Amino acid sequence: GKYPSQLSGGMQQRAAIARALAMDTEILLMDEPFSAIDPKNRVILQDLLLKLWEGDGTEERKTVVFVTHDIDEAILLSDKIVVLTAHPGTVNEVVNVPFERPRRREELVKTDEYGSFRNRLLSLLYNDIAERIGGEEVVL
Repeated sequence: GKYPSQLSGGMQQRAAIARALAMDTEILLMDEPFSAIDPKNRVILQDLLLKLWEGDGTEERKTVVFVTHDIDEAILLSDKIVVLTAHPGTVNEVVNVPFERPRRREELVKTDEYGSFRNRLLSLLYNDIAERIGGEEVVL
């Protein structure tokens, strides 16, 4: 056995997710939980979180408030995305994710609808930034 501090970053995050789920709270707050993880393990942990959240359909799903700067992660994991402005951090727009569950990354990212939705979110982010620095509107 190993002490928690001796585990890899990916294993530490898995343990943190397990601890959070074991608390059995109504709302699970996750603030950039995968930001320090390498891309391969990030995908594994995102898929693990989806699998745990989706469950077997017999349990009530928890509400998860998930903070991320990764648009693809937000689309995959969210039902609603709250896009914030740069400064001050106010709500720019609340966007419903138009994709049915269960979502599978491999299938979803290949669709034209995914690309269009992703570009819409990027436009929201970039246009806010362009507005703040006096630039032109970004069209993707």
